[in-house]
Formats: sequence, C-alpha cells, structure tokens
Amino acid sequence: MTNAPEPAADEPPPRDGYAAPEHGPRGKPKAAWTVVTIGVLVSILLIIFIAQNTAKVQVSFLGWDGDIALAVALLIAAVSGAFIVLLVGTIRVTQLRRAERRERRRSVS
Repeated sequence: MTNAPEPAADEPPPRDGYAAPEHGPRGKPKAAWTVVTIGVLVSILLIIFIAQNTAKVQVSFLGWDGDIALAVALLIAAVSGAFIVLLVGTIRVTQLRRAERRERRRSVS
C-alpha cells in the first residue's frame, strides 16, 4: 500500500509516479504577470528618460522644420524603427508560411 493521495475526480491520474507540484498553476497567468511587470518597468524607465531629456532641439525632416523635446524626438525615432522592423518581420514570416504551405501541398500530391 502507498501513502500517495488519491487524484481528484477532475484531475487526470499521475503518470509514472509523477505527482503535480503542490504550488499553484503555471503557464498563462504567470506569463501575463511577467509581461505586465516588464511593461510597468519599461514605462517607469520611459518616464525617467522623458523627464531627464526635456531640452528642445531643432528637427528638420522632408521640408518640415520645428523645435521638439529631445526625448520626444528620440521616442518617435525608436517607435518608427520598431514599426519598420515589425513590418519587415511580418512580411518575411508571411513569405515563409506561404512557401511551407506550397511545399506541403507538393509533397501531398
């Protein structure tokens, strides 16, 4: 006779003597809290960055001229760069998925 507890009715039985750990569930809730924590930390760093870089700089772009806070100019440049990377990455992933789909169709035929 073993002293192992009986699994609950809604729980699958343990496999090969492995019982689930006693701590709470892992996975999506933990990942969500990790993302929220990282987001809060990045936001705090952005607020500090903006607060420390309030000097006005002159910006000229495609015929537009103006004065803008240094932090805002850098943030606009960073977001624009991230958008371009996201766009190029999305296009490349789409190309790879189409090629994989075509290859699967060829191999099935």
